[in-house]
Order: sequence, then structure tokens, then C-alpha cells
Amino acid sequence: TGWYTLSLHDALPILSPEDRSRLIRLARQAVEAAVTGQALPRADTTGLLGEQRGCFVTLTNQGRLRGCIGTFHPLGSLGAMIVEMAAAAATRDPRFRFHPITPGELGRLRIEVSVLSELIPTRQPEKLEVGTHGIYVVRGGQSGCFLPEVATDQGWNAVEFLDQCCAGKAGLEPGAWRQSDTEVFLFTSEKFDQ
Repeated sequence: TGWYTLSLHDALPILSPEDRSRLIRLARQAVEAAVTGQALPRADTTGLLGEQRGCFVTLTNQGRLRGCIGTFHPLGSLGAMIVEMAAAAATRDPRFRFHPITPGELGRLRIEVSVLSELIPTRQPEKLEVGTHGIYVVRGGQSGCFLPEVATDQGWNAVEFLDQCCAGKAGLEPGAWRQSDTEVFLFTSEKFDQ
């Protein structure tokens, strides 16, 4: 642990079960509207949903990824960002451009929401806590991120996690995170689904 661990845990308020339900309901409404060409729902911005927080929305169908879009730099409230990211995950994830989500899939989609803490810069990224910290790697105009669960899902240690993010997501060479012109940020997330 280090200075950033305390800062990260303090930076992310715990969402109530009601907040979680509201966010999942909002994400599902946005996905359904986007896929069927309807108007997106109006964002709920009461309480914590009115705060500016980064978030990701992940869509899966029987365990297969169908879309995942998020932002670290919200331009609106958490409620508004959930609507925007859910609609984008459903219709604009470039990995599924040739195999978009269809209306027939909507009933089988699992929706997962991740609400992010603030990004905390670190000079010792190899000391991150696997399974607790996500990473955001930036160099020049290139960047990539992994949510915290990616390392545990893949069985990676901290160095593998960083190398894979550099090479697989940011388009950099493995080990780029060690270079002085590369910035590495850590964050935590509160993840829930329905």
C-alpha cells in the first residue's frame, strides 16, 4: 500500500442499493432506446447521480462481451454519463461495428455499471493492488485503461497488468509504463450489475 491507496479509497463514496438500482435502470433504458432508435431517457440527477463521476457501462450476452464504453472525464452528471455511455456501448463500440446489438438480444443482455474514483497519478505503478486498482496509461496522444477486475480475470500480476494495458490498449510497447514520458494513473471502481 502507499499514499495513493488511502486517497483512492477516500475518493469513492459507497453507492446505496437504491443508487445502484437507479443507475442500472437508467442504463437499461438507454440501451433499449439506443438499439430501437427511440429517444434516450432523461437522466436522473438527484443525490449522488448529480455528481460528476467517471463511469463505464459493460454489456454482455451469455458471458460474451457486446459493448463497453466509459469515460474518466465526465462532461456532466453521473446520471447523464450513464445514459450516454450505455447508449454508446450498445451502438458505438467499434469492436462490434459489424455485429451490432439487435432488439432481439435486449432481454438477454447483462448490464454492468462501474462508477470510478478520481484518477490518482503514481510514480510506482508496479505497487498497485491487483484486483483493487484499475489503471489508465497515457503517453502523447495514446492512452489505454483496464478496470480493476481485468487483472484478476486474466490471472495477471501487477507488471503483466501494466504491460498488457500498454501493448493491448494504448498501442505502446510493453514496459512503456516504466518510461518517464508515460503517465500512469490508478483508480478504484464500484461495480454492480443486473
